[in-house]
Amino acid sequence: MMRFIFHYPEPGGPDANLFAAGPLTEVAVAVEQAGFDGLSLSEHPIPGAKWLDTGGHQTLDPFVALSFVAAATSRIKVLTYLAVAPYRNPLSLAKSASTLDTLSGGRLILGLGTGYQKSEFFALGVDINERNALFDEALDVLPLHWSGEAFSYQGLHFDARDVRSLPRPVQDPIPIWVGGNSKLSRRRVSERAQGWMPMSGGAQLSSTARTPELGSSSELGDKISEMRETAADAGRTEPIDVLYSYQADGLPTPAVDADRHRENFAELEKAGVTWIVVSHPSGSSYSDTTEFLDAFGSTYLS
Repeated sequence: MMRFIFHYPEPGGPDANLFAAGPLTEVAVAVEQAGFDGLSLSEHPIPGAKWLDTGGHQTLDPFVALSFVAAATSRIKVLTYLAVAPYRNPLSLAKSASTLDTLSGGRLILGLGTGYQKSEFFALGVDINERNALFDEALDVLPLHWSGEAFSYQGLHFDARDVRSLPRPVQDPIPIWVGGNSKLSRRRVSERAQGWMPMSGGAQLSSTARTPELGSSSELGDKISEMRETAADAGRTEPIDVLYSYQADGLPTPAVDADRHRENFAELEKAGVTWIVVSHPSGSSYSDTTEFLDAFGSTYLS
């Protein structure tokens, strides 16, 4: 069964109101009441001014903000869509994730990416040329940290010697969903993660995010099948989720042309997609947000 996540709108521009879509916790309650299965937030801790001037956007800290979402709700998943793993020491990332998973009662999905914005890497003192190595370090360290057992790990820029962290998260493991369209991203999923988050925004967005263009739904289906077959060949038996960002024309008025959207959802499900994330493109007011949530819920989720 297809499941749906609402991404809290993040308007672009240098002076955008981060809360234009409405108070976060009130929106989260409305998301849950509308029948959605989750709410997501992305991450840009210190975006470049030029990027903001050309449509980039500010964000909240996803771990702090999603803790408020979890406290205000009881059922929906909370997804980092996505947190940039190379920005953090992986031990710190693991602690933030395990804390949120514990306090939410096991509702975190940890969406991770390698990052792409050069100015942000410079500002945070992280070498963008090391981003893949740092990402793979995180995939190594997260399950060790969450195990609750003592371990040691020598990283590029840290040396963990006989360390141990408690409490263990509620989920074993916390689901890790990997973002990006590259073969490397899919290989990481097939070997060590629980989900894939391809980027579906077209050629311009793919170029900005330094990832290959996704292609048609048929091509997407081929990539999903290959990824799951690779996982099975490696002896993995757990299901692998796929999250698709749905941005079709007319979505801001969900009840209009509903049959077309249902056909699109069915086509994505046939390709192997298990989760769809939607948002309100403008996110200009709380009333716009709640009207969208109510309409989408009554049309597709009831």
